[in-house]
Amino acid sequence: MKILDSQGRLFGKLSILDVGATLIILLVVVGIFFFPGTSGSVAQVGVTTKPVQIDVIALGLKGRNLQDLLKPGDKVNMIIRNQPYGQVDIKSVNLLTRTVVVPQPNGTAKALPDPREEESFSRNMMFTLEGKGQITKDGPVLGNLKIKIGNTVELEGFNYNFNASVIDVRVQK
Repeated sequence: MKILDSQGRLFGKLSILDVGATLIILLVVVGIFFFPGTSGSVAQVGVTTKPVQIDVIALGLKGRNLQDLLKPGDKVNMIIRNQPYGQVDIKSVNLLTRTVVVPQPNGTAKALPDPREEESFSRNMMFTLEGKGQITKDGPVLGNLKIKIGNTVELEGFNYNFNASVIDVRVQK
């Protein structure tokens, strides 16, 4: 009796393709259940969590009493690259005065507050925010996103949503 006949069957009963497929399925099942690998994300192994302070600047905000919306000590929802991070603490809020350059009679220039009426409804503000971040070799990570100077973030509250740019990142000790 031949081991393999002319139709590719073992001992005239089993197809060699069926045996090969069964072996592959068996090896996959054994690999999944007996060698599952490490659990958890590789990015989270050996990282530390520390407070991270972020300075953000929001330009051209429209509204009457913007300084009353965001106060030091409040919490604000932060969105980094369209991914919600969660709430961060507001450490400080600075209203940046818009200025215009005015030439002086002696040839020098002086920066004075902008007198235009339409600019009274447009504000520039700088915020210092603090949240918990994982410190990796590439820098701080808030949520699952790296936070770096130049990132755009959204600050969202009950009745506002501001776009801002990160201008400084500091890891607290």
